[in-house]
Amino acid sequence: MRSILLLMNLCFSILYATNHSLYQLTVTTTKLHSNNGVVQFALYNKEGTIPDKTQTHYFKKIRVKITDKKATATFKDLPKGRYALSVYHDENNNGKIDKGLLLPTEGVGLSNFTSIDLFHLPDFKSASFKLDKDKTVPIHLHYF
Repeated sequence: MRSILLLMNLCFSILYATNHSLYQLTVTTTKLHSNNGVVQFALYNKEGTIPDKTQTHYFKKIRVKITDKKATATFKDLPKGRYALSVYHDENNNGKIDKGLLLPTEGVGLSNFTSIDLFHLPDFKSASFKLDKDKTVPIHLHYF
């Protein structure tokens, strides 16, 4: 009887895993201005969450140390879906994007964008990508 229950449990586990796959998303940055501070990687999964000027509408967030002017973050156990990324180099580690008169004084970047027009920030739809397998996404940070 115990063997039958164990076999049934294994079958249900395999069935569940097949229908509810979870994925890993690795995000990389290179050519940071310095090794100072940290890099914040914010992951978004809903329409209307980007642009996120207050940095509060994210789904998940990871802050990592910088090594050799590079940073990498890995988001694990993500369900299939559409996601967007916002990344910034928090050089003074104060938890916010510092700005001059109009422009950020720290590096910023978004998924799907190799350049950023701060006067016309993209929305979730234009910054999002499909996640249906493990994926690595490079983000280029812009320093103004």
